[in-house]
Amino acid sequence: MMNQFEAMHIFVRVAELGSFTQAADQIGLPKASISTSVKQLENLLGTSLLHRTTRSVQMTADGLIFYERCKDMLADMEELQTLFQQGPSQISGRLRMDLPSAFARNIVIPRLPEFLRLHPRLEIELSSTDRRVDLIREGFDCVMRIGNLSDSSLIARPLGKLRQINCASPAYIAQHGTPVSLADLGRHQLIHYASNFGGKPTGFEYVEEGKLKTIAMSGVLTVNNSDAYRAACLAGFGITQAPAIGTRELIEQGLLIEVLPEFTAAAMPVSLLYADRRHLPKRTQSWMNWVAGIVQAHLIP
Repeated sequence: MMNQFEAMHIFVRVAELGSFTQAADQIGLPKASISTSVKQLENLLGTSLLHRTTRSVQMTADGLIFYERCKDMLADMEELQTLFQQGPSQISGRLRMDLPSAFARNIVIPRLPEFLRLHPRLEIELSSTDRRVDLIREGFDCVMRIGNLSDSSLIARPLGKLRQINCASPAYIAQHGTPVSLADLGRHQLIHYASNFGGKPTGFEYVEEGKLKTIAMSGVLTVNNSDAYRAACLAGFGITQAPAIGTRELIEQGLLIEVLPEFTAAAMPVSLLYADRRHLPKRTQSWMNWVAGIVQAHLIP
């Protein structure tokens, strides 16, 4: 029976990733073992679960039905394994999560030893990137997202909103002066941020009477991740509109100067996302509760 559960776990990863090779890399088994396990499962069930081609692996109609049942059974099995774990120190297993770089660098990693002291039997895999990872395909237990959500298949736990700050370096201010009104922005540079290059920059954003407005601004530099965005501002390339987390500390240290505080971009919602499962593992619940607690002081309702 345990071999069948292992085969079900392997099948689920292959189905979600659409690849025997990627599943083998994630699970840590040879590709031949992964393929053999799925084939034995198909022989046991008497049906084909996957369409295999040289380019892709896709579920058959029977495979899709079996996949949904597998997820429920594996979740139930995991819940049973932790049913009698009374204290937090008894929670075990691997946790894989993804966080925006600023949250990971400034809030979570500095306090992560606290969490591991509470749960010494856990192993952590922490991804910190500005790209939107695929929670299902990449095997994450939960992810943190900043901004409006579009993943309708995932469950969201709202945490609050992240305030934005306009700032520039002392060197930039010394050269270009301090903007004191929106009209002054015409003679200033904006460091543009774009997830994907090639699109039109949004410009300087601000909220007026509850409505989001933008002002087109020139700028010689466009970046696509938060670390480069911060570095560009410190280097004096122009004004940025950045999350308060990580930026407020630089202002307090005198490395950046806040400008136009009455014209900030809209605060961005922050959420934890996880897969739609009937039974969320205790380790994931514990992680989400802990993260929600430590980020609360950095967010607004």
